[in-house]
Amino acid sequence: MVKNISILGSTGSIGTQTLEVVRYNKDIKVTALAAGSNVDLIEKQIREFKPEIACLWSEEKAKELKERIKDLDVKVLSGMDGLIAAATEPKAQIVVTAVVGMIGIRPTIAAMEAGKDIALANKETLVTAGHIIMPLAKETGVKILPVDSEHSAIFQCLQGAAGNKIHKILLTASGGPFRGWKREQLEKVQVEDALKHPNWSMGPKITIDSSTMVNKGLEVMEAKWLFGVDYSQIEVVIQPQSIIHSMVQYVDGAIIAQLGTPDMRVPIEYALFYPERRSLSGDRLDFSKLSQITFEKPDYKVFRGLSLAIEAGKTGGTMPTVFNAANERAVAKFLKGEIKYTDIVRSIEKCMDAHKVSAHPDLEEILATEQWVYSILQ
Repeated sequence: MVKNISILGSTGSIGTQTLEVVRYNKDIKVTALAAGSNVDLIEKQIREFKPEIACLWSEEKAKELKERIKDLDVKVLSGMDGLIAAATEPKAQIVVTAVVGMIGIRPTIAAMEAGKDIALANKETLVTAGHIIMPLAKETGVKILPVDSEHSAIFQCLQGAAGNKIHKILLTASGGPFRGWKREQLEKVQVEDALKHPNWSMGPKITIDSSTMVNKGLEVMEAKWLFGVDYSQIEVVIQPQSIIHSMVQYVDGAIIAQLGTPDMRVPIEYALFYPERRSLSGDRLDFSKLSQITFEKPDYKVFRGLSLAIEAGKTGGTMPTVFNAANERAVAKFLKGEIKYTDIVRSIEKCMDAHKVSAHPDLEEILATEQWVYSILQ
């Protein structure tokens, strides 16, 4: 039986690797593709995978795409309406949400309301709206299948738990390119330095987030919602080789870990075909060649973004949105060379200090909070 999927963020790192998985499995069909503005790449994807719907966020680029593929029977849309149409494409059973940023919240909610399972790669959805998304998943009966390597690892470690209680989640992190650095050294970091991740190949935003460890902070908040645990039950552990992708400790002290090479196609494929495991090309972990697997504690003082994330998560309400939006804006400014590397975390702290928290925000309030942050960090 053919499985139909829609991919939001098809030209990004997760999107292109999802399409690699599709190429390898002949019983999966792409019915919708959505991207930002990369006309050249999405045109190639459309010609190869022949979706029913294609969307570009940019209206101007969507017009260009429409002209380019006028020989094909593909509906071309743009903006938020286009994203929602791609997310709710009638034939799709699973929606891969791989767009970057809070732009992913509305289409995710629309997909869930339409009864689609979610292969979740958009952290911001749960970070800012977990209190809306998780009850909605229960109400609609849809599955939320994590694509992030760490959350997929935890999800895999929980298979066969048979209702047994967990004591804590051990969320691993590579430590990024600046592991072991002092605060003074971080003041001199340039864009090209921060874009060199030692283990993973990812898009620019998430690579910067990994270097500041803000990404790990977002993952802590995401794990809280995905797995229904308290912040006191999530421990971040530095595992520099990126071999152990995360672990779960049960109440009897036993720990189950998920190991593998740093290959994002593994969690993507697991989410698409869960609970089935499929064959996948690529390197395998060879323990005879593995000299060591080491662990460290994170430095919360140097990587203050991580401690601010946990603080934002514990505060709750609109504070995680402030944390996320401030980071999004600051990273964009850093990538353009407008601010220093260390100003990313300073920007987050500035907005958190200035914010008056609303305890139970609805979607409109979450999006208004995002705009408030953008007005502070113009």
